[in-house]
Amino acid sequence: MATSPTGSRRSASSPTCTAISAIVVALSFAVVAVAGQQGEHAPQQGQAQKPAQAPRGPSGLGRPPTQAELRAWDISISPDGTELPPGSGNATAGALVFTQRGCAGCHGPTGREGPGPVLVGGEASLTINYFPIRYWPYAPSIWDFVNRAMPYDKPGVLTPDEVYALVAYLLYNNDIIKEGEIIDAASLPKVQMPRRAAYKGPSPPTWTPSTPRGFKIVP
Repeated sequence: MATSPTGSRRSASSPTCTAISAIVVALSFAVVAVAGQQGEHAPQQGQAQKPAQAPRGPSGLGRPPTQAELRAWDISISPDGTELPPGSGNATAGALVFTQRGCAGCHGPTGREGPGPVLVGGEASLTINYFPIRYWPYAPSIWDFVNRAMPYDKPGVLTPDEVYALVAYLLYNNDIIKEGEIIDAASLPKVQMPRRAAYKGPSPPTWTPSTPRGFKIVP
């Protein structure tokens, strides 16, 4: 026991001493644990140390996509139709797809009634926010849009044959092809769109997926 200046006695194991002792013990255990971890990962005598792997990105997470993964997502179709898949269709088959896939619910029974964009006829102007079919300069671009974005509530469900048939149906009803004409990867790029001469933009050989569409809107 120790005596204070006032003559009262206080225990040698005061709260302050107890706290300091606890900290010292905790630090001792921490040093031992760190040393043990370093010993586990330290190379043994005569064993070469493995080089550290470089991080795979800013966060060290992720990996580059494989070629198969890129092909699954790369669905862009260029204006010359180089990437078009196998398949075919005509206007007669397209009329059935138009009904069975619910296209009429947005575009009307004949593609003219709406409430969605008019698919048959129509004129490009500043009062609408879309381009009628007859104003598209390259027919493969129509295939690309239908395949990518339609139906509106279930994009991506159409098969290549269904897309070819729908495009044939749209081209026929806009007086661009004949009713029985077969549309496929070989014939679609050859379709001459009525407004191609008025198109102001890059030609197919210079097109890339990031090239903006150069459709001209007339008042």
